[in-house]
Amino acid sequence: MAKRDGPSRCAWAAGGNGLYIEYHDREWGVPVHDDRTHFEFLILEGAQAGLSWSTILNKREAYRKAFDDFDPVKVARFSEKKVAKLLENPGIVRNRLKVQAAVTNARAFLEVQKEFGSFDLYVWPFVGGRPIVHRRKSIKDVPATSQESDALSLDLKKRGFKFVGTTILYAHMQAVGMVNDHEVSCFRYTPCARMK
Repeated sequence: MAKRDGPSRCAWAAGGNGLYIEYHDREWGVPVHDDRTHFEFLILEGAQAGLSWSTILNKREAYRKAFDDFDPVKVARFSEKKVAKLLENPGIVRNRLKVQAAVTNARAFLEVQKEFGSFDLYVWPFVGGRPIVHRRKSIKDVPATSQESDALSLDLKKRGFKFVGTTILYAHMQAVGMVNDHEVSCFRYTPCARMK
């Protein structure tokens, strides 16, 4: 547990810049039921693979511009020419596989929406329809994966998604509040635990 100029926060948020702390305090662990936000985090979590989350947060605004505010309909239409242009954009992670995965995932995302009515209706049953609230005492207690992230990863891969390994998916589940992994002494633990 870390205390830095104010309330106690999860240890991973300690020493972070303003964006990092704001992300922890306002977004991380808050249940998401908006498809565009789900899509945004799928793209950002995939881009983060092998990098630090602070790197991605610092590039988030550039990602929003580059990926049409994470509109999956628009991203699904990206051409090879558009992908090539994105690979010249210093504001994002210029990794061809990750950029192409974003386009592939947008197309798969739309298929999920078509089948289930929304991505939200598809994804939440993987945690029984409600956030899983843990009682983590320290960052050491937080796993990299779970049975739920294993199952979601496997299903997304079957549906053609890329960069959706179980570790990436567990981070996604934490980000969108499907899992509350705030440390119990963190000032965000109880408010997030009460959300659905």
